[in-house]
Amino acid sequence: MKDNLVKLNMEIITIIPSYNEEKTIKGIVHQALNYSDVLVVDDGSTDHTSILAVEAGAKIIKHDINLGKGAAIKTGLAIVLNDDYKVIILMDGDGQHNPKCIPVLASSIGKAGMVVCSRFIDGPPLGMTLIRRLSNKLTTKILKSLTGYQITDSQCGFRAFSFDVAHYFLNIPYNDYAYESEIIYQASQKGVMIEEKPIPCHYKDEKSHITWINVLNYTLFLLKLFLRELKWRIKH
Repeated sequence: MKDNLVKLNMEIITIIPSYNEEKTIKGIVHQALNYSDVLVVDDGSTDHTSILAVEAGAKIIKHDINLGKGAAIKTGLAIVLNDDYKVIILMDGDGQHNPKCIPVLASSIGKAGMVVCSRFIDGPPLGMTLIRRLSNKLTTKILKSLTGYQITDSQCGFRAFSFDVAHYFLNIPYNDYAYESEIIYQASQKGVMIEEKPIPCHYKDEKSHITWINVLNYTLFLLKLFLRELKWRIKH
């Protein structure tokens, strides 16, 4: 069993985009290292996120300024795609995702090219803000219509990709939270099979980084996405 775990760790890398997560990053990295290598992309934090991530054993790269979650993920992908990992995991650094779920996601890669976790299959998680629920519901409904994927949670940051699929997402132009929704659309354009897995999610007293401005930006993004898909369908 121990040998199998070591072999599994060598094949998986977990990318953790982080911004001012000094309260949780060390514990998250410690736990994730039980199942994979870990790369923390510090997106311009002004606290001790980077220092604590290194102390916990993570590889680290830091943006000089805050560029956005999408930008942090792309930085991480560009690095790990130069290595020989078979599975790439994305997870948040704020403690809402449980690293113990990493093997479940990784084991589904092969049957599916991408695994998206859902916080809603078993009902919405306690503590989720109204802003999060509304933006997620709107985004998910539209993406289901445009892509045909029967998903329930288009914005969950806990995901897995095969190595072969991950490079599709390097050149997405969005650097903010819209990046994660665009990933799903791009996957549909490439014919990637997506599987959805239920996960526990804990918000506790978390302060959401998503504001009403973000919701407005999501709405504009979805409008552009709808028009792009309409144009594509007319041409084809």
